[in-house]
Amino acid sequence: MRTQVAIIGGGPSGLLLGQLLHRRGIDAVVLERKTRDYVLGRIRAGVLETGFVRLMEEAGVADRLHREGHVHDGTQIAVAGEMFHIDFKRLTGTPVIVYGQTEVTHDLYDAREAAGANTEFEVDHVAIHDAESDRPFVTYQQNGQEHRIDCDFVAGCDGFHGISRQAIPLRVRREYEKTYPFGWLGVLSRTPPVHHELIYANSERGFALCSMRNENLSRYYVQCALSDHPEDWTDAAFWQELKRRIPADVAEHLITGSSIEKSIAPLRSFVTEPMRWGRLFLCGDAAHIVPPTGAKGLNTAASDVHYLYNGLRQFYEEGDSEGIDRYSERALLRVWKAERFSWWFSGLLHRYPDQSRFDLKMQQADIAFLRDNEAQQRAFAENYVGLPY
Repeated sequence: MRTQVAIIGGGPSGLLLGQLLHRRGIDAVVLERKTRDYVLGRIRAGVLETGFVRLMEEAGVADRLHREGHVHDGTQIAVAGEMFHIDFKRLTGTPVIVYGQTEVTHDLYDAREAAGANTEFEVDHVAIHDAESDRPFVTYQQNGQEHRIDCDFVAGCDGFHGISRQAIPLRVRREYEKTYPFGWLGVLSRTPPVHHELIYANSERGFALCSMRNENLSRYYVQCALSDHPEDWTDAAFWQELKRRIPADVAEHLITGSSIEKSIAPLRSFVTEPMRWGRLFLCGDAAHIVPPTGAKGLNTAASDVHYLYNGLRQFYEEGDSEGIDRYSERALLRVWKAERFSWWFSGLLHRYPDQSRFDLKMQQADIAFLRDNEAQQRAFAENYVGLPY
């Protein structure tokens, strides 16, 4: 098989890149290890920055997003039983849109199928060859048969555990990582959200988040020990703990129900440099991970797609390699800013096992400064709604 861009990974970043390239007449094949149904079964956050929404519009797949997505003009932060509001729209002129990652992926798959673009599912033993040459190729197995794709470029969109990052030699690759001493226990329930905006809560018992997918599907989280397992928590125990961590007047209006999904996610900050090696480019979780606190994972993947798509477009349409040559530099400048915001916001809201009394006072002062200072609120809002590409 011959294509211009081989995309490894059929998640939202690989699909968005493929759809954007297709709209410009640039051929791409997407390789996905799992089935389509498996990919669509992944439950992920869905707070979308304006930049992400604009990319979906450019890709021609934003109609349902605008029709069914929920515009949020701000967010709520709770501490010591009280809440204050940060008004994104007033401070930046820009809201965010809550629209689940599963729905984003569904829209992109539908568009790819409608276009007749090539997606290969259930592929194994994917390998990248000759990435440093001008004739890279990808091999894989499918249904017991060997396949080869010759291409101009390879986009590694296959996540943290994928093969793309590992294809970059250790002599070239530098990795930076911070692991956090707690996890998030998340529950998805068919219940109305407790509030029309997200609530981020700092309490003496630990962090909590009240989020939503739609009017009848809510997503809630509480900070938990890394040694916990989902089966350790009954639904009743989860709801009781959540109510203890959010303001009493909010807890009174919380509608509880049976969980339809329950999981524990560890928190990690991770970046690999560079994000390009020869004709291999890393996108999204293949190159970086952020704690979910700042809703930056999917959005930072989208910014990578923006830089790579425009670099490839410039290469094919104008014969100019400047965009792909500077891809890693440009993407990392924004990645590190998103990493900083997610790290800072996580530190603002969680209780750490080794937190001293001084550390706690500094955390409380930081929250008070955010509550009382408009310039700090504006800086927060600018980061939350998304820094410009």
